[in-house]
Amino acid sequence: MSRYNTIVIGGGINSLVTASFLGKSGKKVLLLEARNQVGGLASTSEFAPGFKCNVINDVVKWIDPRVMQQLGLDNHGLSLFQPDVVRVALENNGEHISFHRDQKQTAASIAIHSEKDAKAWEDFTAYIGKLTYFLEKLYELTPPNLPNVGLKEALGMRSLLNPVRKHGTRGLVDLMRVVPMMMPELMDEWFENEFLRGAVSTAGIHHLSFGPFSAETGYNLLHQHVHSNEVFHNAQFVKGGTGELARALKSSAESVNAEIRINSKVSAINVENGNCSGVTTTNGESFQADQVVSGLDPNNTFKNLVGPSNLNPNFNTQLNNVRYRGSTARIHFALNGLPKFKGVSADQTIAVFSTSPSMEYLERASDAVKYGRLAENPYVEFTIPSIINSDFAPDGKHVLSATVQYAPYHLRNQNWTNDLNNQLKNNVVRALENYCPGFHGMIESSSILSPMDLENQFGLTEGNLNHGEMTLDQFMFMRPTTSLAQYKSPIENLFLCGPGTHPGGGLHGTNGYNAAREILK
Repeated sequence: MSRYNTIVIGGGINSLVTASFLGKSGKKVLLLEARNQVGGLASTSEFAPGFKCNVINDVVKWIDPRVMQQLGLDNHGLSLFQPDVVRVALENNGEHISFHRDQKQTAASIAIHSEKDAKAWEDFTAYIGKLTYFLEKLYELTPPNLPNVGLKEALGMRSLLNPVRKHGTRGLVDLMRVVPMMMPELMDEWFENEFLRGAVSTAGIHHLSFGPFSAETGYNLLHQHVHSNEVFHNAQFVKGGTGELARALKSSAESVNAEIRINSKVSAINVENGNCSGVTTTNGESFQADQVVSGLDPNNTFKNLVGPSNLNPNFNTQLNNVRYRGSTARIHFALNGLPKFKGVSADQTIAVFSTSPSMEYLERASDAVKYGRLAENPYVEFTIPSIINSDFAPDGKHVLSATVQYAPYHLRNQNWTNDLNNQLKNNVVRALENYCPGFHGMIESSSILSPMDLENQFGLTEGNLNHGEMTLDQFMFMRPTTSLAQYKSPIENLFLCGPGTHPGGGLHGTNGYNAAREILK
């Protein structure tokens, strides 16, 4: 039986980050991935003959600078492309709002709709930048073990003094005020134009199951803009596809002798008398280790791999209270040409596009989750990745990849079937036809991933891309539960490193970095 210092379960971004840092410290590391490639939510694959896509995430909003620098990801081939236009909020008459890296250019685009709002734009982005600076420092920390905070833990949080020194206690007060806000409250303080208010509010509902009129969407908006250098709707494309981020991390892990095995699905985490000793795979192989680190979500880790019989009742209750409620779907379209959107110039096609005419539109779409049905007029966010990566489609053809909200995992009086998937696709096509007449006739084939498909193919409980809702009651020292917030579990030698831990979802790698630091203590 093979023995390792550490076994990492799952080949997602955080698992690869953790394996890299543990290997770098001299540990003998084995990473086991169930699928035929590493990457998880950062995978690139072929979905139709000759057509490739970024399966889940088209862009990287931010990457933890500690991961980039200490692992030297650029030396492992990672190349990020930062377009001048990061997002285009589409408008029916072609008078879109373009969000640029240059704030003055964004303001000029906003001025078409409101001169007053255009003048407020730079102050708004500076305000968001100030608040996210607090989160950046908070995200670097391991959450305290409340209520047992000793002197060592208190001293470990002294980095939070930096943003207080920079922005004063007023900055901290503003953070505490904005985090629980709903989007209308925040927008009322800054903007009057309904189209702009909707376009900005999309950041607050990204990958969530509720709409902009829900509390705590202020927190999610800030989360999306950590390390964004005051670029609102910041987006970075990975050259070669998002899977290249995973490939660079795999190269980093292997350079420090971490062993990576694909097509190796873990069937059980071996626990005896409250102590974790290794894992067993579906093909019957067993591996022993001093420590096991799971990049899977809490439900899969503890309910499916550890098993209920090894969980104490109190901890089991905490796990049952973790909310997932996935309601995001993905659709990839193979097109016979480049779609033409009214009012979008050639230099703007390398951007993220959104269909968000107003906050009310977004809220009505989110009602679908309450009633357990598909949104007839969904919120759609999409890119055309074949413009950046020519190998994604045959010559003259293109790929359009869409993220769709809201498509709830939990349906009322119906199930996820091929017919429902087709209904979802038709709703999206109809939404895109508003901005690109004739879009339907360009489709050669398509691939649909409902929340149920995401659960089945990627092991995401209820299809939740964040491994648990991004809400304040599942934030920091309560993410995913109070017993797991320090990346350690109640089971000796078993740790978590996935997006279900602090600081939450995204391809940033912070969870993996923080988990590795705790394991090495």
